[in-house]
This record gives sequence, C-alpha cells and structure tokens, in this order.
Amino acid sequence: MNSKVLLNLFLGLCAAGLIGGYFFYKHGQIRTLPYLGPLQQGLKEDTSANAAPHKVLDFSLTDQAGKTVTRADFKNSITVVDFFFTTCKGICPRMTNQMSRVYEKYKGNPEVKFLSHTVNPENDSAPVLAAYAARYHADADQWHFVTGDKPQLYNLARKSYLISDTQGDGGKEDFVHSQHFSLVDKEGCIRGIYDGTDSTDVNRLMVDMDLLLGEYHQK
Repeated sequence: MNSKVLLNLFLGLCAAGLIGGYFFYKHGQIRTLPYLGPLQQGLKEDTSANAAPHKVLDFSLTDQAGKTVTRADFKNSITVVDFFFTTCKGICPRMTNQMSRVYEKYKGNPEVKFLSHTVNPENDSAPVLAAYAARYHADADQWHFVTGDKPQLYNLARKSYLISDTQGDGGKEDFVHSQHFSLVDKEGCIRGIYDGTDSTDVNRLMVDMDLLLGEYHQK
C-alpha cells in the first residue's frame, strides 16, 4: 500500500472520529487546543503571559427536571454549550440535531456534559424543556436544558460562552440568536467555537473533544 493511500485512509478515519484528535500534529508537535478570549477582542487566542485565561461565569439555572444547576455541576466535565428556544423554526432544530449527534457519541461518558440554554425563558419553563428534551432522548444528568432569568442567560451567552458579539442587557426587546457551540474545558475555559448548523464543523468539534479528553488522560 503506497503512502498516498495510507494518508487518505488516515484522513478518512480521522474524519469519521475513529482516531482521536490527540494524534493530530502541528509544526512537528502534538496539537493542543487554544484558550479563546472575549469576542470584543476579536475572539482570539489568549496569548498574554500575564493574563489569566478567560473563564465562564458562575450561574444558577433550572434544568428540565426542575433541578437547580450551577457551574459547580460541570467542573469535572468538559461541556458543549449552546443557546436555542423550543419554538424556533429556523436554525434551532438543525443545531439540536447536531448536538444530539455529539451527545450520542459521548452518551454515558462521565467526563462529558451538554448544556443547552433557552433564550426565551418566558415560554420555555422546565416542563416545556422536559418535553423538548424527551424528543432527543436526552438524559437529564448529562444533557441539561436550562432556563432562568433572561438577563443572566443573555449575559452568559455574550460574556461567558462568547457565542454572540451583540450588545444588550437581556431586557424585553433584547434577543440573542446564535448558531454557535462553545467547547468548555473542566476548568471553565473556552477551547473552541463551532457552527452548530454545519455537520463538518461539528465533526471538528468531536475531534477537538477527543483531543481535550486525551490531554486530561495524559495528566
């Protein structure tokens, strides 16, 4: 088997998620994920030696089971985060289908959790979220659909998970609608932003998740 065939086979396996991203190389070294900074700074890698990496904010929200969840519930897991609303007929169904695809790959893995925030808390109560989650067979202990105070939810989207560069205060006329997924490590740092409507970019997310898990397993 010649080298070109071997290379194509390797790339095909990687795209299928059968080879963890930990084995990807960059500039002769094992590739590691960057730490991303705030959107107002251009969503760039945190490179300042004197600056602590951006970390997600503490929060208190209610999930589909009526349980209060906080940042502490996610400290021992890497987390994939998005923002949606249950009555959305546009990008949200595509996003949730893609999130479900990622969830199915990591279902039952105690190191991985999923956190889907409603941007329409006036409608999306815990029972409404429970019915929506049931359509995707989501285990409430691993995939949390959450609601809460609108200003807090919108601040998390903009200032914590960095999925929107819009301005607002979570008031009555404010609205956040983003297709992005945010990958958060166990320490609460943002390690990647992905287009949740694009299956190819979601494939990249899963490769990066394997890479991040590999980093923890080497510690």
